Amino acid sequence: MSLIEAGKPAQHIPARAPEVFDESGAGDTCLAALGVALAAGAPLHSASLLANACAGLAVSKAGTAVVHLEDLAGVLQTDDLHGAEAKISTLTRAVEISEKLRARGRKIGFTNGCFDLVHPGHVSLLRQARAACDYLIVGLNNDASVRRLKGETRPVQSEMARAIVLASLASTDMVVLFEEDTPLKLIEAIRPDVLVKGADYSVEKVVGHEIVQSYGGRILLADLEEGFSTTGTIARIVK
Repeated sequence: MSLIEAGKPAQHIPARAPEVFDESGAGDTCLAALGVALAAGAPLHSASLLANACAGLAVSKAGTAVVHLEDLAGVLQTDDLHGAEAKISTLTRAVEISEKLRARGRKIGFTNGCFDLVHPGHVSLLRQARAACDYLIVGLNNDASVRRLKGETRPVQSEMARAIVLASLASTDMVVLFEEDTPLKLIEAIRPDVLVKGADYSVEKVVGHEIVQSYGGRILLADLEEGFSTTGTIARIVK
């Protein structure tokens, strides 16, 4: 987008779309966002930046799509994020990415956990999960959820610290925090093609297995790396 004002140098604003999926609605979205920003009192340059970001989001979605406020906030914050932090996302964005990739024939994988102190067992599970799909989403229990499940002394690391560590791994494509005790809400919304847990579970004990199997999805029980556990690590540190 180029902004040309009388008596000022032309300003060229680069496109912000991470990937163009459907060009429908880019112009309409741009003009609507520009109008709203100007009506709210934003300077023309700031309004143009906002409109450009909205247009980029519009073309990254399938068909004529709505640009949600949280999506826009995420895009605007991306310039301040580096590397792994950009992979930490919302459930709304996870669903949109999943639908877009699935429409292109890609398989979406999902696994979850507290991942309090990431160890080789976690790394192995995530590597196996990623090998079974084209895009891996990791559901991460937030701090309140971990405390309910593990006790008041946990987690050792904050939810954001845990999310950044997970997102730093090459096997992980996206991390989504959730506040419930189980990831059932995420599984219902994302509808993964492959649901992954460790082999210490049976298929019947994997949360969401009925949902995934109902539409022909696969449950993968990943091989375990013996001798690794967060609880065991903490016990050795305390001693």
